[in-house]
Amino acid sequence: MVTRPDKRRRRKGEPEPSPVKAAALELGLPVTEDPDDVITSGAELGVVVAYGRIIKPHVLAAVPMVNLHFSLLPRWRGAAPVERAILAGDPVTGVCLMEVVDELDAGAVYSSAEVAIGAEDTLESLRSRLVDEGTRLLVEGLAAGLPEPTPQAGEVVYAEKLSSDDLRLDWSRPAAELDRVVRVGGAWTTFRGKRLKVIEARALPGDGAPGVLDGVRVGTAEGLLELVEVQPEGKARQPAEAWANGAHLTPDDTLV
Repeated sequence: MVTRPDKRRRRKGEPEPSPVKAAALELGLPVTEDPDDVITSGAELGVVVAYGRIIKPHVLAAVPMVNLHFSLLPRWRGAAPVERAILAGDPVTGVCLMEVVDELDAGAVYSSAEVAIGAEDTLESLRSRLVDEGTRLLVEGLAAGLPEPTPQAGEVVYAEKLSSDDLRLDWSRPAAELDRVVRVGGAWTTFRGKRLKVIEARALPGDGAPGVLDGVRVGTAEGLLELVEVQPEGKARQPAEAWANGAHLTPDDTLV
């Protein structure tokens, strides 16, 4: 098995293996960080999942590989396809079993499955269903033998990795868009100059000036965003109502 190098997963801890590497070592499977080791492994086919690196042509020439990608290609090629599908308000996404080539997510597709994106889907819930569908496609494909793949067709859209700025709640946007940011995870704003993470929220009809608080309801460009669970800087997660009561909100308080 080839995996990424160990990395520090806790602020002051030592580098640790990925969960996949740890499981492989526990099972006594050989593990390497060098993709070139695949060439002499004797493998007939490689399966790539969330590897996060381009595999070089000379490795692919020696051992063909398939990949699970969580989108309906060619829409959302790249590092954050599930996050970008939620943020864009896509009603449906999917998973593709595809051949690996030396261009990012550009290989032909062996099989695919659509997965609807629900109005309350979070990144975690949607990804869980995609994993289930992807596992089914992979197992069925390997058991039955892979068919001739179909080249991707349509507009190519890239799913760039999310930055902290992508997750900042811009109160000049509609509540429905901000709700999607929250559902991706990591959403934040500022309150009295300190960061306030928004863990859970819901979009509601109504009017309010952008960023202005009415209890736990915040005005946006269109509609209201009701805060359900938040995490103030340096404190634990808590119900938004408990946070609002403890903050002793004033008419001048806003989220920025």
